[in-house]
Amino acid sequence: MTKSKNVRRIALVGILGAQGLALAWLESLLPAFPFLPPGAKPGLSNIVTMFTVSAIGLPDAFFIVLLKAGFAGITRGFTAFWMSLCGGTVSMLVMWLLLKKLKNNPLGLIGTGVCCALGHNLGQLIAAAILTDTVTLIGYAPVLAVFGVLTGIVTGCVFKAVYPILIKQSKFFVSNDNYRR
Repeated sequence: MTKSKNVRRIALVGILGAQGLALAWLESLLPAFPFLPPGAKPGLSNIVTMFTVSAIGLPDAFFIVLLKAGFAGITRGFTAFWMSLCGGTVSMLVMWLLLKKLKNNPLGLIGTGVCCALGHNLGQLIAAAILTDTVTLIGYAPVLAVFGVLTGIVTGCVFKAVYPILIKQSKFFVSNDNYRR
């Protein structure tokens, strides 16, 4: 990669990181959902991670995950950092498998959104079990699964709608050779 292309990619990742942080901040303003564990949110900031995985690649997507986890840590403490990091990493790996490794992803963007939300919930349950040194938190799994499916559908639909806009934004920074749905 030439120096100019590398600088453009870094600038794009910076803008995507800012967008992810803005969405994460907006989500932090939402009130807690009744009957769900504290901190359960729709996951709209994961749209940025999904786009980064699909358009740029795994290392840059992991930077976005770290950035959002760092924001959670600074604004809400170590537990929020750890939960965000674990959930975001598992979700990102699911995204990468579905968007980059499977030819003609049979689930589409909405199905991918659902799988990523479920992966995020799984990562957070694992983090919570490690933090509390108990596995009884697995009792939240059925409720989180239902919530994950619902929020994953919303996230997938929004991602499908904004994908062309994100591609258009990104063309100012990098060629469109890397983009693949």
